[in-house]
Order: sequence, then structure tokens, then C-alpha cells
Amino acid sequence: MTADQDPGIVPQAVDRATRSPDSALAPAVDPGLRATPVDAVAPTPNLERTADAVGSPRGRSIEVTILTSLALLYTLYFAREFLVPIAFGVLLNFLLSPLIRRMVRLGIKAPIGAAIIVLVLLTAVAEGAYQLAGPAQRWAMSAPESFARAEQKLRSIIRPVQQVTQNVARAADAVGAQGDRAPSVVVQSGPSISSRLFGTTQRIAGGLVEVFILLYFLLAGGDLFLQKLIKVLPHFGDKVKAVEIARATEAAVSAYLSTTLVINIVEGAVVAGVLWLLGMPNVLLWGALVACFEFVPYLGAFAIVVIFSVVAVSSYDKVPRALLVPGSFLAINLLQANVVAPMLLGHRLTLNPVAIFIGLAFFFWIWGVPGAFLAVPLLASFKIFCDHIESLAAVGEFLGQRDEEERRTTARLSVVYRKPA
Repeated sequence: MTADQDPGIVPQAVDRATRSPDSALAPAVDPGLRATPVDAVAPTPNLERTADAVGSPRGRSIEVTILTSLALLYTLYFAREFLVPIAFGVLLNFLLSPLIRRMVRLGIKAPIGAAIIVLVLLTAVAEGAYQLAGPAQRWAMSAPESFARAEQKLRSIIRPVQQVTQNVARAADAVGAQGDRAPSVVVQSGPSISSRLFGTTQRIAGGLVEVFILLYFLLAGGDLFLQKLIKVLPHFGDKVKAVEIARATEAAVSAYLSTTLVINIVEGAVVAGVLWLLGMPNVLLWGALVACFEFVPYLGAFAIVVIFSVVAVSSYDKVPRALLVPGSFLAINLLQANVVAPMLLGHRLTLNPVAIFIGLAFFFWIWGVPGAFLAVPLLASFKIFCDHIESLAAVGEFLGQRDEEERRTTARLSVVYRKPA
């Protein structure tokens, strides 16, 4: 293209590009080239308007939201050892605050009532740990032998995998035999599975101490922080909304935790009785395991099925009889999840299964096993918070379940849109 073909020339760009021709970084520009616009009638870009759009409050708010979300994720992950005990303490405070208020009405001061409740909890935890320590230790000592027996019984199933492993080992031995000297093998010992999942004993004990100390001060303080929050809020409407959110969160979480605790204890007792009838050893240990793991939706039941399958196969001589153990638990769990829990909980915790699963995966990724236990109560608290904030009402709606009236409305709308014009 020549200068005669297009009269539009950009002298400033050419001048900037050819200002230092001796520089190694200077581009090779032909001064005779001329820029051809994409469309002859296209408007000239308004750079000032573009800069104003990028620098507008809306553009800055999006950037701030993204950076804030990333900062929150990193904070939750790296501060998990500090935040997890606080989360447990706050949830236990929601559970036990109604009991403290009843004790205050009876004339017992909040600090004394908090001390009584914390001592009762400590005694219950210590007694439970003492009673289950013996069966857990005996099972841990016999676990390698039990796993060996289970592997022998399931050898017919895993025989193809073992054959492939043996062939690979023979090939590796044959390759190693060709050398004059056997290669040295370096074995690195890593942390055990229990330390990876639950942490060391000292860390667990330290976390429990922090939870109980924080719980005592929260219960002894009563509505101190709520009163302080109401005092610093400038508008009366904000004060009312803060009280509504606090009371609704406390009521929902307390109802969920208390009802779920009773359901899980009863389910653990029923499972322990069924296992005793089937001749399983350490039935108290397995019942307590069921009561604890049932606080984790989906993953808890799956883990119990796996554990019961391995223990039953190693305890019984015949595999069909061993399968009665996980099968019995699955039957009891299905009855509890589909009949008992909906009847007792009702709509107190209206979270849809997709939100529960995503929240469970998220908190397990961020905080590990403690996060799995905290996922559903934290999601319920977050949904209640969103329901009372107008700008976050859409988030709360997505977290909730669909009721029958909504289902019928959707069905009627689908029928209307399918009708021919």
C-alpha cells in the first residue's frame, strides 16, 4: 500500500516509532504505510468514555469484590487452626444459649450457669473418651490382622490386580538383575493417615480447650455482643434487623443441632443393638462412630459403610453374612434420612441437596474433617443472614429448597408456554 492509495496517515505514531532508529528495540516501520479503518463509516473510539467506564464506581466495585473474595478464601484456609475452634464455640453457644436464659429466669446467674454447663460437657466428653478408649485401642491393635484376613477372603475379587502387581515386580527384578550392583532404595517416612486427617493429639486437645474456654465466656456474657452491636448501629431499622437476624440464626441452629443430636444418638443406639444381634464385637464403638459421623451428610454414611464392610469381612467367616452389617446400617440410615429426620426437622433447615453437597465439599477442602462437621450449620446460618438482607435475598433463595406451591407454579407455567398460539 502506498501513500497515494490511502490519504489517512498517522504521523505521530511514525514519529514515535522512528525517533531512535539506532536503538535495537526500535521496530522497523515503513513511513509510506497508511492505516486502513475496518469500516469507513465507523465512529471514532471515545477513549475518554472508556477510561470513565473503567474508573467508574461499578467497575471498581467488581474489582474490589473479586479481590475481597480471594482474600477471604486465603484467610479461611491459612487461618483454619485459629478459626475452626471459634466456629465450634459459636455454634455451641447458639445451641446452649436458650438453656442459659432459662437458668437466668430461675435465678441462676449467667456465669454460674455457664460454668455448670461447661463442666457437664467436659465430664460427658471425658467419660465418653474413657469408655471408648479401650475398644478403640483393641481394635487398632488387631486392625492389621483383621485387614489381612479380609484380604484373604476377598482374594478372589482382587486376584487380577495382584497378578498385574506380581508381573510388574518380576519385570522390575529382571531389569535390576542386569546391573552389577543393586540400586539403593531410599524410604521416606511421611505422616500417618490419622495425623493427616485429624492432626496430632496435642493439637486436638489444644483445640478442645480453646473451644470450651471460648464457650464459657460466650455463655457467661449472654447477649453482650448483641447489645454492643445494637448500640453502635446508627439507625433504628438496622437495630431491629440485627436482633431479628441474631434470634433467627440462634433459633434455627439450636433447633437443628439439638434435633440432629437426638436423632444421631438414637440411630447410633439402634445400630449398636443390631450389630450386637449380628454378633459384631465392640458395638459401643461402632454406635458412637455412627452418632458422630451422621453429622456429616452423605460422606459420613459412606465412610461408615466402608468401615463396617471391612470390619465385618474380617470378623465373619462367610462374606454373605458379613454383608448383613453394612446392609443393616444402610436400611436404618435410609429410614432415618427419609422418614424420621424430615418428620422431626420439617422446614427448620430448608437447604437444597446441591447447596449442602457444594458447601460440604468447600468446607472439607478449606478446613478438612472439622469443616465437614461445620458445613451444614454454617450454611444454615448464612442462609438466614441472606434472607434478612435485601441485597442478598437472591442468594438465600438459591440455597433454599423448592416447596410444593413453587413446584405447582412452575408446572403451570410450563404448560402455558407449551400451548400453541
